[in-house]
Amino acid sequence: MFATNLLAFFGMPGHYELLIIAFIALLLFGNRLPGVMRSLGRSVTEFKKGMQGIEEEIENAGKEIEEKTTSSASTR
Repeated sequence: MFATNLLAFFGMPGHYELLIIAFIALLLFGNRLPGVMRSLGRSVTEFKKGMQGIEEEIENAGKEIEEKTTSSASTR
């Protein structure tokens, strides 16, 4: 409740306040940011590779089901 009243009193931060906060964060964590961004990029790449693998498995399963249904239909 206190946080809501405090936020209502001060309001949302504007563009300049956000810029100042970003600058302070850059000063504090600047030396670690390249490593964090590098690992974030690697994780996104691995996620995309995983998604591509799953999509390929789904397509292959669909093709196998199609082949089974067409082969069973042609044997009748």
